[in-house]
Amino acid sequence: MRQNTTRRFALATALALAIGGVHAHDGKAHTGGIPSTANKAVTADFDIVHTKISTEKNVATFHMAVSGKAGKSTPAATGKLAGSDVFSYVWPTTIDPYEVGFEKGAGILAMAVTAHPDFDDTPLYDENGDGKLDNDGNLWHSHWVVLQPNEACGPGALGVVDIPEGSKPRLPKTWPGFPILLDSPGWSPTLNAETVEVKVPFDDIGVVTAGSFDGVTAGLRVNASVHAPLLCVVDVFKVASGNLSLPGKPNQ
Repeated sequence: MRQNTTRRFALATALALAIGGVHAHDGKAHTGGIPSTANKAVTADFDIVHTKISTEKNVATFHMAVSGKAGKSTPAATGKLAGSDVFSYVWPTTIDPYEVGFEKGAGILAMAVTAHPDFDDTPLYDENGDGKLDNDGNLWHSHWVVLQPNEACGPGALGVVDIPEGSKPRLPKTWPGFPILLDSPGWSPTLNAETVEVKVPFDDIGVVTAGSFDGVTAGLRVNASVHAPLLCVVDVFKVASGNLSLPGKPNQ
């Protein structure tokens, strides 16, 4: 189902030239961004064929297209937090985490659209509309996450940055209370046919247009001990650029 776990995030930081041209997914032409060749070895709903960030006024649209139906697969429920899985569509960026409420230089800031049936990390929102705020983690929702290399997650792997006990780092107002650098801002993703999109407003859209990005589909896992590292990237399904070189430039 998935690419071998050795295809974990490469920690490349050099930027490649933006890839342009005209391509198509689901028979529809699209331009710019990062085009990726479909790969039958990757489950279709995580098989990235196009990744793009575009801006209009102060709103950035994070776009990803896959060769199958986006969001079709979600993790199997285990009934407990420890060892549970998270599926995700991720846009790693060069935006400084400070711009969305974290400490400066805290790690790699990424927008992520995730689903995980065993826990809810959006305590301010009732995504399924049933009047309860703690039972809808299985629905696709958005996060800002800050990633860093963490050998405890595996050789060459990344993890969401842990918050050590007793420390009080700068955090966004919508931080959900988990002891990791995770934000639950409530920007509702749209999953339609083969595409995933999230519209995100910024105080200064220049921090987006000046940056670079990539696209990743991945599985994460909560530590079996529910302890640091709390949340690790354990399985990369596909990287849009192939090497996490962050070649994408917004609006190109």
